Amino acid sequence: MARADCPTCGGSGWKTVERSADGAQPLSTDRPSSSADEPKMVWAVPCDCTVGDRTDRLLTKAHIPERYRDRDFENYDTDLPYDSSPAGELATWRQSLTQAKLCVQRFTEEFPIGSEHGLLLMGPAGVGKTHLAVAALKEIVLRGHSGLFYEYPALLKEIQDSYNPERQATEMSVLEPVVKTEILVLDDVGSSKPSHWALETVGYILGQRYNEHRVTIITTNYLDPEFARTPDMQNSSQIVSSNRRDRRTVDLTKSTIVNRLPSGELMASVREDSLEERVGKRIRSRLYEMCRTVEMTSPDYRKEVRHAGRFRG
Repeated sequence: MARADCPTCGGSGWKTVERSADGAQPLSTDRPSSSADEPKMVWAVPCDCTVGDRTDRLLTKAHIPERYRDRDFENYDTDLPYDSSPAGELATWRQSLTQAKLCVQRFTEEFPIGSEHGLLLMGPAGVGKTHLAVAALKEIVLRGHSGLFYEYPALLKEIQDSYNPERQATEMSVLEPVVKTEILVLDDVGSSKPSHWALETVGYILGQRYNEHRVTIITTNYLDPEFARTPDMQNSSQIVSSNRRDRRTVDLTKSTIVNRLPSGELMASVREDSLEERVGKRIRSRLYEMCRTVEMTSPDYRKEVRHAGRFRG
């Protein structure tokens, strides 16, 4: 929307610029010029005061939540300020996040050429998966492509709500944009308890997008049992959190979290579901086909630096 007090367009949202091209409209002027006998040729173009509004409209149309509007590649921090972590662990975590950032940036720059496959961003909570996914989506939609952001539980709820006869929305009115958009970000996949209906619905969405060669970026906190380790971790099957009060050892080969007291004493083990257990074998197999897996490893960034006023999704 144009600024009402804009000195250039006077609130109309349009300005005229001189241009020598077919289709320009003549504009008579009384001002002296080197071609005073000929009318000027001008184009009407959007005024600069509407640029910010255009960005807001595109991000709103893409369903990008307000809290993520400022996420981009420049403010994705890979230099994590973990005070109590050994240097080797810090280097491993930073390498993992840096490689993930570069991979998503390359994907974004090449889209839609060479984007036959989407991305599956896997890793613990707080490593910045949503941040990178939104950064990619923002750049792509601002280049003129269609895109949508949905949190996994919110999408399922919106589809369920369409069954309410008092609502005007239908199931297909919700599903069609999700299936047809050029790029879809489906955030936090597996966070809702799986049900037959949910698995069938997500399977339909992914199957349709796969068949139509449409690109999907998926984030999930759930790992595969064989979750690969970075080269620096080949001699160890564990990642140790830097949290001083709750030392946690994550055994990546078994998707198990082992809690330790500050003294180092082992506490009861807690087994986490794998991605396949949360979405089903058929959907996990489909994700192998349609997405490149990007594994991200580090402790929860949000938990570690909340006291410093820094935060990311």
